[in-house]
Amino acid sequence: MKKLFNSLMATSFALMAALFSFSPDADAAKRIVFGGGPAGGTFQVVANAVQVYGPVKEIKDFTVKAQSSAGSVENLRKVNAGRSHMGVVYSGHVYLGRNGQLKKDTRKYEDVLAVAYLYGAPAQLVVRADSGIKSTKDLAGKKVGVGNAGSGAFANAELFFSHLGVWDKIERNAMGYNDAAAAFGNNQLDAFWLFTAFPSGAVIMAAQTNDIALVDLDKDAEESGFYKKYPYFSKLAVPAGTYKGVGATTPSFQDSTLWVANSKVPDDVVYKLLATIYTDEGLKHMVGQKKTFKEMSIKTGANGIVTPFHPGAAKFWKEKGVLK
Repeated sequence: MKKLFNSLMATSFALMAALFSFSPDADAAKRIVFGGGPAGGTFQVVANAVQVYGPVKEIKDFTVKAQSSAGSVENLRKVNAGRSHMGVVYSGHVYLGRNGQLKKDTRKYEDVLAVAYLYGAPAQLVVRADSGIKSTKDLAGKKVGVGNAGSGAFANAELFFSHLGVWDKIERNAMGYNDAAAAFGNNQLDAFWLFTAFPSGAVIMAAQTNDIALVDLDKDAEESGFYKKYPYFSKLAVPAGTYKGVGATTPSFQDSTLWVANSKVPDDVVYKLLATIYTDEGLKHMVGQKKTFKEMSIKTGANGIVTPFHPGAAKFWKEKGVLK
């Protein structure tokens, strides 16, 4: 009887061990969490596009799971901590984070490594055409949507507006792009700020309910010495006709949007994803999800990257002749 009891106990322990070996945590180790962004933003489209691409879904070693987030800064922190394996982050935030220069955050985020350049993200400041707001400085005393707290839009709004001395002079409303466009349409905001590729669905929405204008942000940046202080920003204009009623080209500035990965993500995972997405078919799929991704190519793979590459990415780009 005792032997039977011991045998049953041994069998039970073996079964429990087997069950634990197939625990959710074990399965999660094969799931690559890809941090995107808020609804209405291009960051989330990136993550979703990678997740749903057929050849990516056919990779047997792992699966990709798109996960929404507040945006660039949150993705930087989550990827650094390993709560997300990959994410979309602005080049400027990777640079500042790596050097402990983020606003009110001196921690160094050194486990966030570059995978690829995706596209340029320009600043856009939307106002009503008859508002009289011609410069960022004219926002003093106004209600302004500045992006979700934790997003790249919010961080860059704080950076730029503080540089111009108006951050503490506006009534700030932290909200996503679609919510800001709706509030703008209901006259609850005088302006809203975006840091995303054009055309933005949120701005298109705003232009359906109001006659809109875009503020010349390049002029404000140039005259204030913004480019000299933050050299990772570059000039970019929003072409005339991008949005209903905006008939003139609007000068602005941009940061590079990067695909990044945690340093501990296996090299072969990063390499396989790049080798799957950066094919003619893969790039065609990305552009099919959003025209913004037409900037993605083998040739532009290292554009705007001033921080270290993930080893898996470095191997891929060296094979393609992009890196030496």
